[in-house]
Amino acid sequence: MANNRGRTSLKCKRKNDNPMGAYDRLPADLRHWVASAALPWRAQSVLKAYDKAIKRTGRVDLAMAELDRIQRNLLAKDAPSVWGQDYPALTERA
Repeated sequence: MANNRGRTSLKCKRKNDNPMGAYDRLPADLRHWVASAALPWRAQSVLKAYDKAIKRTGRVDLAMAELDRIQRNLLAKDAPSVWGQDYPALTERA
């Protein structure tokens, strides 16, 4: 394994920006969420999803719940290619 993403079938995008600077500019609640996320979110991607959820719900707690749902769906999509079709965790999509 040449990088820290591990084995995944999800698209990986390489950018020539400053990932730590972008992370540092995220709102504190969002930085905390990303720090404990199961997937390696880019700051730009998570901020876009968060802003969209905030506009739709108007509440930070609901936006965070939306990020959790998005992440669960991405994990469920990726799990069969990583662990096989019979892997039991994450079989339920939100």
